[in-house]
Amino acid sequence: MGDVLAGNHAVWELDSDAVIIRFTRGLRTPRLWHALGERHIPLEALSEVTVTGGKRDTAVLRAVPRPGADPLMEVAAGQLKEACDPYRLVLPGDRAPQAASLVDALRGRLGPAEPAERFLVRAPEPPIHLKAYDARVGFDGSAVTFQWSRTGASGTKWKAGDQRYPLAEIGGVEWRSPDGPDGHLRLLPRDGVAAGDARPDHDLAAAVFGIGYGAVHESLPFAASVLAAVGGRAGSDPHPQVDERLRHLSELHGAGLLTDAEYAALRDRFAADA
Repeated sequence: MGDVLAGNHAVWELDSDAVIIRFTRGLRTPRLWHALGERHIPLEALSEVTVTGGKRDTAVLRAVPRPGADPLMEVAAGQLKEACDPYRLVLPGDRAPQAASLVDALRGRLGPAEPAERFLVRAPEPPIHLKAYDARVGFDGSAVTFQWSRTGASGTKWKAGDQRYPLAEIGGVEWRSPDGPDGHLRLLPRDGVAAGDARPDHDLAAAVFGIGYGAVHESLPFAASVLAAVGGRAGSDPHPQVDERLRHLSELHGAGLLTDAEYAALRDRFAADA
């Protein structure tokens, strides 16, 4: 273990080959950080770390992830508010020298500025289900499902019925923050040809957010988890036996033979085996 820096709502610790970020719980801690809990960021996933002066006698330590290294930041696509940026740590001004020492210690140990060829940061643990305005969206590790709301879904979606998209059919994920006017989550086709309506409320591969639906701390980790799973299928599968057990587990959960809590516990145990 190495240097430790404690700032507003988070603690950064420099390990031998990574920065470990632990988010503290509190009334003023961003809810997204509550959901993230702790993140292990390999140094090769970062292209830059800086320390600058902040407001009201503070210092700001910020790490810059390489493009394509972190599924959370990829799907966020620059939409996070500055206060919610998990790569930004606000420190008391008197800790600026300590932060500068950490930056010096990292110099020469970070990855290149070029995009990463694969995700290097593990996706956050998502909720099993995401409640959107017009759908209940589920992800069991093998497919994304949309169960339309009788009161929120458009006639187009309700008439088409519930939808299921296996990972093999998904090429990417589009997330638009619920804090904006067009909040939604949309699955992009693997072949690159969009088959649905461009309007999220009519697209059978999209769920619409709204006030009280699809909050950032729920929908962003959910979208990042799907994106990471989709990206993981691009190369060869290094853990086929684990994936087979996860698929079987999802089938039991889908058949109602496992509760949400039992499924989550077993899924985490199998994933740890990888």
